[in-house]
Amino acid sequence: MKNWVFVLALLVTKGVMAQADSGKVAVLKDPRMEVLIKKQIQINEETTRDSRRSIPGYRIQVINSNNRDKVFSLKSKIYQQYPELKLYLMYQPPNYRLKAGNFRTPEDADVYLKKLSSLFPSGMYVIHDMIEVKPDKSREDENN
Repeated sequence: MKNWVFVLALLVTKGVMAQADSGKVAVLKDPRMEVLIKKQIQINEETTRDSRRSIPGYRIQVINSNNRDKVFSLKSKIYQQYPELKLYLMYQPPNYRLKAGNFRTPEDADVYLKKLSSLFPSGMYVIHDMIEVKPDKSREDENN
C-alpha cells in the first residue's frame, strides 16, 4: 500500500514539474471561432429582446388583501373608470395584490394616485417596480 502511495505521489509531482518547466502556453485560435461568436451575439440579441421590454419604474399599489371578492370587485371598478390603466393582479398565498399602471417617474404615478384616491379612498400608494414598456418607444428613448 505504501508503494502505491509513493508511486502516485511521484507521478503527481512529475506532472506538476513538467508543467512548470515549459513556461509558455501556445493558444491557437480557429478562424471559425469569430463566426461562432458573431452567431452567439445574434442569438443573445434575439432571445433577450423580450426581457428588455421591462425597465425599473413605478406602479400604484391599489390593494393587498386576502379577500378575493373585494380585490376582484375593485379591479373591475377601476377597469370601468380607467380602461387605459393596465392592472396587474398577483396571488401570493394567502393575499391578492392589485397593482396599477406602468409609470416611469413617481410624479406620473402621483397623477393617477390622486384620481384613484378620489374614487376609491383606501390605502393606495406608489411603489417601485419593474414596468412594461413598448419596444419601439424604448428604442427611441435609448437614442435620445
